[in-house]
Amino acid sequence: MSTPQFIQLYQQNAAAVAHELLRGLSAPHAFTSPKYLYDALGSRLFEAITELPEYDLTRTEAQLMQLHSASMASHLPRGACWIDLGAGNCEKAGRLLGPMGAGRYVAVDISVDFVRQALDVLQRQHPGLPMAGLGVDFSGGLQLPAELALDPAQKRVLFYPGSSIGNFTPEQAQDFLRNLHIACGTAPGSGLLIGVDLLKDPAELEAAYDDALGVTAAFNLNLLLHINRLVGSDFEVRDWRHLSRFNAQQSRVEMHLQARHALTVQWPGGQRQFAAGETIHTENACKWTVKNFASLLLSAGFGSNRVWTDPKDRFAVFWATA
Repeated sequence: MSTPQFIQLYQQNAAAVAHELLRGLSAPHAFTSPKYLYDALGSRLFEAITELPEYDLTRTEAQLMQLHSASMASHLPRGACWIDLGAGNCEKAGRLLGPMGAGRYVAVDISVDFVRQALDVLQRQHPGLPMAGLGVDFSGGLQLPAELALDPAQKRVLFYPGSSIGNFTPEQAQDFLRNLHIACGTAPGSGLLIGVDLLKDPAELEAAYDDALGVTAAFNLNLLLHINRLVGSDFEVRDWRHLSRFNAQQSRVEMHLQARHALTVQWPGGQRQFAAGETIHTENACKWTVKNFASLLLSAGFGSNRVWTDPKDRFAVFWATA
């Protein structure tokens, strides 16, 4: 049986993290990167969100993949190296490796510790399939290191499920997709398999990000505790409320944390005053139409694309050739 290879390139730089967070918190309209929502507790809360009745994105994507697996297998290259972006527990890719005839699997996440156990399990299920875990922060672009020893003649399938592309603005998404186009390599037949949440009724979208049980609120508010640990600030959770709203002009759901009253947040060497009702913008979730996202893929350098949707057109999976 093969043994997974593990490569950890990302090393958290505490000073750089603090600089990034404090730059955002000090901006005229305070903001943070959504990646800081996912500390250990935040990640577990997000897993709970995917089980909520209001948030059907994950379930719909899984049903779509199952419904169209035969069609996908006829379009995707056999024997390809699958590069799974934001692999986490590797479950989504794990269900496809056999049916799609993968020739190699690379699980990419910010830490190989996140994927180590999952890869060990997956390796036992596919004992002859070469596997690797790559620890990198690919939010600013994907760089595939020489240590992976990728075969330039082997086709690549970059796999980016879950509609994480929605966290980017359209301009950021275009730049990111251009980078992924390069990462597909030069072997003919390579491409990107990507999940995209589609535009739907605003009331449904707002409910999905502000559930009745308050799990999404806890997920958002937990960010403040994470920031306190990272920069030494003194955010008090009870001073803030979760705010979710659909921005029709930008076609996105926005998550904010709103100050319940005027307050001052302090950290070593600085502070920020927040007026009552002022917000910290914590996440965007852009929603797309099939036509608009297909155009975005073309503008990023991809060639022809094939799209599959669920029966109610709530979610889409695109296969875009490089």
